[in-house]
Amino acid sequence: MIVGFMFALIAGSLVSLQNIFNSKVNERAGSWATTTLVLGLGFLASLIMGLIFEGGELFHLQGMKPWYWVSGVIGVGVVTCIVQGIKRLGPTVAISIALISQLAFALWWDSMGFMGLEKVPFTFKHLLGVLVIVAGIVVFKFGGRHESRKVSRIIQNGSEHLGRN
Repeated sequence: MIVGFMFALIAGSLVSLQNIFNSKVNERAGSWATTTLVLGLGFLASLIMGLIFEGGELFHLQGMKPWYWVSGVIGVGVVTCIVQGIKRLGPTVAISIALISQLAFALWWDSMGFMGLEKVPFTFKHLLGVLVIVAGIVVFKFGGRHESRKVSRIIQNGSEHLGRN
């Protein structure tokens, strides 16, 4: 369990870092070039690492349902949407909203047993957990505005006061 927890923490930090890199590439290249570059380099890195670690077993896909192969196409949507979200909202808010969405949909799909997942009963605790996270994002996004205006006024008043002396 601890190993899984560590992998999840590392994954979260890597996704966040990747999203910031993607938004920086997007500033110079545009959305489709960014998506192509990100997923193309990801493909190349995955292919090389897969061949190193798995060798000939890399493409042994026996028993896999063909519609699962579209997950790479879904990746195009992920990269394109998060890059645009970061561009318009900033990294923290965009990634926070994406994480809330990911959590809510994962909870829904688990509850429904979507695509063969083991059904997990939906409880009030699950809903409350998602709502607490949403409330945290709202507080993070809008709660500091009053304080930042107050600090700006203090700085402005201080500089005006210094200018008079």
